[in-house]
Amino acid sequence: MLAFVIVLWILLWFLDANQGNELVGFIHDSASWLAGWSYDLFTFSREWVQVVVGYGLAAVVYVLVGHAVAGWLYRR
Repeated sequence: MLAFVIVLWILLWFLDANQGNELVGFIHDSASWLAGWSYDLFTFSREWVQVVVGYGLAAVVYVLVGHAVAGWLYRR
């Protein structure tokens, strides 16, 4: 679910969604909070690369952690 929110924001950013919209703003705020630790980890000159890497890294980490926790719970 966490990774979904981040990927949804990346998609909305690429589609140039209206950030004045409440739903878009909520998704952006949520994704920014979730990816706050990774967004400026690397800096790139192109904005789209910064968005994809900055938010995408957080999404990948959340998927891997979620998968590991689910596997651990399944074995219990």
